[in-house]
Amino acid sequence: QAPLVESGGGLALPGGSLRLSCAVTGRVFRVNRMAWYRQTPGNQRELVATITPDGRTTYADSVKGRFTISRDNAKNTVYLQLDHLKSEDTAVYYCYQEIQYYKVSYDYVKEWGQGTTVTVFS
Repeated sequence: QAPLVESGGGLALPGGSLRLSCAVTGRVFRVNRMAWYRQTPGNQRELVATITPDGRTTYADSVKGRFTISRDNAKNTVYLQLDHLKSEDTAVYYCYQEIQYYKVSYDYVKEWGQGTTVTVFS
């Protein structure tokens, strides 16, 4: 199966909340950067948030103050807490992880989740 499995998408009302999760399914040595992207029909996939192994984060201006990215290194899982949702947050959300599969190499494989749909009523 795919190395990353996403969950947590669904329906929400404006102002509501959702929490997305994305976990590595297999064994890995370590995970470097993790991130969340989103995509709407006819548009490029856009970066929503990133997080480094030591917890440094960045956010798109459109979600600052509303979304929170976090990670659990022991579980190789990245989360995205979506609060104060707006209709424009409706999109398919994709997680991203840079995975080092083996100790002998510092090369990272860029892996993507299958996408989870967030729909905010308008």
